[in-house]
Amino acid sequence: MTMPIYLDYGATTPLDPEVAAAMAPWGVDGFGNPHSAHMWGYKAKAAVELAREAIAALINAPVESIAFTSGATESNNWALKGVLTAPGQTRRRIVTLATEHSSVLETAQYLASIGAQLTVVPVRADGLVDAGDLARALGEDVALVSAMAVNNEIGVVQDLAAISRLAHGVGAVFHVDAAQGFGKIAIDVEASGIDLMSITAHKIYGPKGVGALYRRPFTVITPLLHGGGQEDGRSGTLPTQLIAGFGVAARIAGQRMAADHAHALLLRDRLLARLRVPVEVNGSLDRRWPGNLNLSVPGVTVPLLKQLPGLAISSGSACAAVTGRPSHVLLALGLPDAVAKASLRLGFGRFTTDAEIDAAADQINAAVQQYLEERA
Repeated sequence: MTMPIYLDYGATTPLDPEVAAAMAPWGVDGFGNPHSAHMWGYKAKAAVELAREAIAALINAPVESIAFTSGATESNNWALKGVLTAPGQTRRRIVTLATEHSSVLETAQYLASIGAQLTVVPVRADGLVDAGDLARALGEDVALVSAMAVNNEIGVVQDLAAISRLAHGVGAVFHVDAAQGFGKIAIDVEASGIDLMSITAHKIYGPKGVGALYRRPFTVITPLLHGGGQEDGRSGTLPTQLIAGFGVAARIAGQRMAADHAHALLLRDRLLARLRVPVEVNGSLDRRWPGNLNLSVPGVTVPLLKQLPGLAISSGSACAAVTGRPSHVLLALGLPDAVAKASLRLGFGRFTTDAEIDAAADQINAAVQQYLEERA
């Protein structure tokens, strides 16, 4: 059986060979605990700190502001729970957007179930939040505002600096879920006024199972994991091998950011040009990471994934694929349930070729035309 063409970069990216090579020494031989006071520990700690420096440099952050976690889901949980349960915290309201990742929305809903208050702000039909709507949702009781940098399903890029100004205007902490934005778009935590930011390695050609939380100095949050107190409150032995890979992935992402963006843009435009069937792009096409293309086909109201066995793509978030429910992101844009279920999310990036894009377009054209002919 021929392997499907991988166009699910939004779910995870392939491991860059240079990253894999950097991780290799920290398996069998470099097994030391980076918190141990001996040669093996010192070597592992040096690798961890080198990675921390690379990640901090990519977002213009102090090195000590980066705390490693298991991924963006843990970082999101830590940010939201940490702010709401911080010592002396008297504010009880969280404000977030309707199109956020489930790890933000469900964490916020959990906090609401134990006494917090939650305000979910709608977005426009293009997936971007209206500044007026957000401003009207804010008040002196808001502890935290959380917004995604690049949406995982529709790729739209929110105006982080504008959201930060509104959040700080009422004295709230501003958290960004940058799982899909870190290493792909330029994010300067100082210039954008970001207080907390969640990032992960496996969206930038790094390993799965490792991420980080950026915390602006003097931003007070309660630890999520208690124990040995590693990582300034995030307890647990650090996975040196994964972190070493994360650091190299961040360094490569910084070096290749412009080239990766240009490559993704060319691929996206090539795919759209080769589609012979009418499609509608879900979410703003202008304010968007070009490696994401979320499409609806007018007249198609059944999922097309089964008709596209030659493509590894999705109809929404990989995290929500098992539920069978329509994407909450597409519903928030105003799409009907059936259209949301039938939409396709294509993700491509560093290792995607022109030939793969051409073959994908041909397969989509054939599947849609067959469906429409059968319905005629």
